[in-house]
Amino acid sequence: MQRRAFVRLVGGGSIAVALPPLAGCSQAMPPEAVAAWQGPGAEPDLRRWILAHAILAPHSHNLQSWLVDLRTPGQILLRCDRERLLPATDPFGRQIMMSHGTFLELLDLAARERGQRAGITLFPDGEFDPQRIDDRPVALVRLQPDPTVARDPLFAHILRRHTNRKVYDPARPIPDAAWQAMAAAAARGGLRFGHTAAGDAQLPRQREIAAEAWRIEMVTPAAMLESFQVLRIGTAEIARHRDGLSLTDPFVVAMTRLGLFDRTKAPAPDSMTVRQQIDDFGKKIASTPAFLWMVSEGNRRTTQVEAGRAYARVQLAATAHGIAMQPLQQSLQEYREQAGPYAAIHALLQAPPPAHTVQMWARVGFAEAVGPAPRRGLDAHLVKA
Repeated sequence: MQRRAFVRLVGGGSIAVALPPLAGCSQAMPPEAVAAWQGPGAEPDLRRWILAHAILAPHSHNLQSWLVDLRTPGQILLRCDRERLLPATDPFGRQIMMSHGTFLELLDLAARERGQRAGITLFPDGEFDPQRIDDRPVALVRLQPDPTVARDPLFAHILRRHTNRKVYDPARPIPDAAWQAMAAAAARGGLRFGHTAAGDAQLPRQREIAAEAWRIEMVTPAAMLESFQVLRIGTAEIARHRDGLSLTDPFVVAMTRLGLFDRTKAPAPDSMTVRQQIDDFGKKIASTPAFLWMVSEGNRRTTQVEAGRAYARVQLAATAHGIAMQPLQQSLQEYREQAGPYAAIHALLQAPPPAHTVQMWARVGFAEAVGPAPRRGLDAHLVKA
C-alpha cells in the first residue's frame, strides 16, 4: 500500500496525499518530452547530429544548462545558461560544471562516430572564478574530419543511459568485469576511481552518510524549495518545460490544477511529507549493494569538467553491463548545512580537502529499468542569430 503524506495548501493547512519521492522521475512521460531520446535520425547537419546526442547527457536536477552557439561554421561554442543554476545546493557551480563535462563527453563520442576529431579547448577566454560562473564560454569545439579517429563502443549506449533512482537488488553483486570496465572508463584527468561492495567494511558507513545527507537536504528549506522550483507536475507541465523533476501522481496533479498545492513554501522538517521522503530514500540506500566514487586532486574548473566527462563514460560503461546508477551529490555539496556529511565522506574516502575533492559518489546495482528523463530538444539550447 502506498504511504500517505501531507501536501501544503495555498493559504495554509495541509491534506494527506500520496506523494512520490522528489528524487524520482515518472515513467509516464508525454511523447514530446522524451522525443529527443529517439536520436537525430537522418539529421543532415553534422553539428546538429552531434549535439542531438550531447543534450542527452546527465545534468544536476535535470536543468540542462547548456547554451550552444553555432554561428561560426565548423565550431561549437558552449556556454552556461546562468538562468539554470542551483545557488542553494550548488553554490559554487561545481555540479553545473560537471554537467557541462558530461555534455562534452557525449559530444566527443558522437563526433568520433562520424569520423570527426573534436578539438575541445576548455575556458578559451579564461577559467571561471572558483566561487562563481560567469558569461565566458566553457568550451570551444572545433570539428575536423580525421580518418584515423577511433569510434568508441560507449557511443552505442547513449540512448539507453538513464539515471535509476529505484530500489536496487541487494543480493545481486556487480561482476568484476563491470567494475573493470567502469574503472577503465574513469581513467582520465588524474582521477582516482574506487568502489565498495557487499562485505566491505565501508559499506554500512557509506549508507549512513548518504542517508544523513539526504535527511539534511529534506529539512533545509532553501534546498527543498530549489527542488520545488523545478518540480514539473502532470503531463502538461512536463511537456511545457521538458526539464527538472517530473511528478505525475494523479492526486497531486489534481490538487495542483485546483491551485491547492503550494510550491512556494518548504514543508516543515517534521511533516509527513519530509518523513516520507526520508523513509523512501532510506529504503533505497539500504538496498544498495555497492557505491563508486571519483576523487580529484584540487578542484579547478577544468578538473570539474573533466570529472563530468569521466562520470559520463562510467555510466555508459555501467549501462553496457545492464547496471543501474544514481549520483549521491547531497554529501558532496558545499552549502553550510552539509558540512558534516561532506567532511565524513571525504575522510572515509581518504580525500582530505582542499588538496582533494570527491567529485562523484554514486550508488550502483541492478534494478528494474526506468524510462528517460525529459529533454528540451536541441533548438532550446541554441543561441539565436
